[in-house]
Amino acid sequence: MAAKAKQRALIAKGMIGHGPKISRGLLAGSMLKCADNTGARELRLVQAMGYKGRLRRYPSASLGDRVTVSIRQGTPDMRKKIFQAVIVRQRKPFRRVDGMWVQFEDNAAVIITPDGEMKGSEIRGPVAKEAAERWPRIASAASIII
Repeated sequence: MAAKAKQRALIAKGMIGHGPKISRGLLAGSMLKCADNTGARELRLVQAMGYKGRLRRYPSASLGDRVTVSIRQGTPDMRKKIFQAVIVRQRKPFRRVDGMWVQFEDNAAVIITPDGEMKGSEIRGPVAKEAAERWPRIASAASIII
């Protein structure tokens, strides 16, 4: 019963559960581009939220995952701070249910608040369909969904 209540709470916050398996292309320590207009330019992936791993295996994340990031480049008030973000593009190829393989030219994320709201107001570049389906608020701000 508690699991259903938690799931409802996540959906209310603007996050919908995972669909099919996506190849995990980003390890802890990976560098990402910031795809929004918050003032951050480069992010380092610190932790994948909700990652259940194995001993000595690096935590990893894929499209649509909520992650903790540290801002490496950007405006002075944003630098050296920890935020949560959602991955919207990944370089590692992944397979969709229809059999098509998709790969982006960079790794990118969008910074969000702990509630699941976007911190910025616009998103630069394309957003993967998997991330858009899971985060409706990101989908509404995206200019291109691939």
